[in-house]
Amino acid sequence: MSRIAIIGGHGKVALHLSRILSRAGHEVSSIIRNPDQSADIEDTGAKPVIADVTQLTVGELADVVRGHDAVVWSAGSGGSSPEATYAIDRDAAIRSMDAAKEAGVNRYVMVSYIGARKDHGVPEDNGFFHYAEAKAAADEYLRGTDIEWTILGPGALTTDPGKGTIEVSAEPQQDSVAREDVAQVAASVLNNPGTVGKFIQFNTGETPIAEALEVV
Repeated sequence: MSRIAIIGGHGKVALHLSRILSRAGHEVSSIIRNPDQSADIEDTGAKPVIADVTQLTVGELADVVRGHDAVVWSAGSGGSSPEATYAIDRDAAIRSMDAAKEAGVNRYVMVSYIGARKDHGVPEDNGFFHYAEAKAAADEYLRGTDIEWTILGPGALTTDPGKGTIEVSAEPQQDSVAREDVAQVAASVLNNPGTVGKFIQFNTGETPIAEALEVV
């Protein structure tokens, strides 16, 4: 059994992930800002932890994740203002990486998006630009740490039932994937040391997830 901290615990991917991990016997702490969401967290078998990661210092965040074996970042601004996007998707994410290191948590999984990179090519007048910039900065910072990191790059997220199968590609075409399958990928990489230091881009596909991850 491992102790996993999920930041952004009430997101749809995170709720799937906490249920998957809890059923597998892991102890899951789901970090949320709104205490009204606690019942949803508990329904997955996870423990709700009330903390606003946008307001915590590195040291305070370290206290939240200390004692866990891994951190999964699944928080996001949800397409709100540019200021909120940078505050959550870049600044809070980076503080969580520093906090993990300070707390001695050496495994970190970042949920990003397909095509995330510094030269993402999104025009400045596109509503997605600020998110692309924020994720690029956070992902690049994570790559520069000595944490055992994995970055997930799923395609467009859907609410379809998970298939348990994906397609992994170094340069995939933009497509879609079920949130439930993204959660399954996150759970799988936590148990797969071969995915450390990898940016895994994937869409829905026909290859079983564990098999697809063996070739990344």
